Amino acid sequence: MPNVWPHKDELYLCTPIRISPRNNYYIVGFQPNATMHTAHHMLLYGCLEPGSNDSVWSCGEMQTNEIDDLYNTASPCRSGSQIVYAWARDAPSLQLPEDVGFLIGKNSAIKYLVLQIHYMHKFPEGKTDNSGVYLKYTKAPMRRQAGVILLGTGGVVAPNRVEHMETACTMSEHKIIHPFAFRTHTHGLGKLVAGYVVRRDESGDVWQLIGKKDPQLPQMFYPAVSTPVKPGDVLAARCTMNNTNGYAVKIGPTNKDEMCNFYLMYWVEGSSPLEKKYCFTTGPPYYYWSRAPQNFNRIPDLEASTV
Repeated sequence: MPNVWPHKDELYLCTPIRISPRNNYYIVGFQPNATMHTAHHMLLYGCLEPGSNDSVWSCGEMQTNEIDDLYNTASPCRSGSQIVYAWARDAPSLQLPEDVGFLIGKNSAIKYLVLQIHYMHKFPEGKTDNSGVYLKYTKAPMRRQAGVILLGTGGVVAPNRVEHMETACTMSEHKIIHPFAFRTHTHGLGKLVAGYVVRRDESGDVWQLIGKKDPQLPQMFYPAVSTPVKPGDVLAARCTMNNTNGYAVKIGPTNKDEMCNFYLMYWVEGSSPLEKKYCFTTGPPYYYWSRAPQNFNRIPDLEASTV
C-alpha cells in the first residue's frame, strides 16, 4: 500500500501493479508485511484488467455501490478476477513446492496483481499504512503451474444456533489438479472449516478429507492431503458456525457480518490452472449438502464439524 490513510472503519482498499507483458514470471513464495492489529485480512488478486486506473481505490467486493469521499470505488478486477494469495491473523510466509509457481505476465491471463486490504478500524488523521506482501519470483520456467479455487457461501446464521454453511462444485474441466495447501477464513462465529474431494463408486460416495482447521488460529495456508482431483470429482467445504447472539448474522464484508471461505491451492502438470476460480452457493437456509444437486450420501457429519 502506498502510504494510504484508512479514514473510516471497515474500509477495503486496493492498489495494483502491472506485470511486464514481454516476460513470463513465476511466483514461488509470499512473505506478508503486515500485522493483524493493522490489517484484518489481505487478498492478492490476479487480474486481466484492474478495477481502476487509480493508484489506490475503495474496493469492498460486497459494497462496491457505496460512495467514498476520499477514494473512488471499484471492484479489485474489471475482468479476469482470480485469487492468488490470502492472509490474515498474523499468518507466516508461504513457500510453494519445488517446480511449482503462479505464472504471470506474457503467457498468462494475469496481467496485473491487485492487493486488497481490509482495514477494520480507521486510522488517526496523519497516520498512514504501507502493509503488503513481498513476492518471491523467478523467470525460470516451472513445469507445474499453481492455481487457487475459492469455495464459499452466502447465507445467514440464525440466532442461538449452530449452523453448517456448505458448498460443493463438480469438476467439469478435463484437468487433474493436485492440492498442496488450504486456508480457512471466517469471522468470529467460525469453529471449524473442512474441505473434501468427493468421489462416487459402486457402494456410494467416498469423502476424502483435504484439510480442516479452526479458523480462529492463524489463517495461513496449511499443507493439504495430497490427493489428485479428477474430472467428475466434487470439491466440497463446510463451515461450522456457532451463533450465541440473540440476533441473526449474515454473510457480508464487515467484521459484524460473517464469511465462510475455504481456499484450495493446487498445481497442474504442464498445463494452465482451472478456468473455474470460485465455487459459491447461497448457503443456509436454502442450500445444504443434504439437498445438493449431486444427491450426496455418506455425508461425514461428525468428522466435518469436529476438530
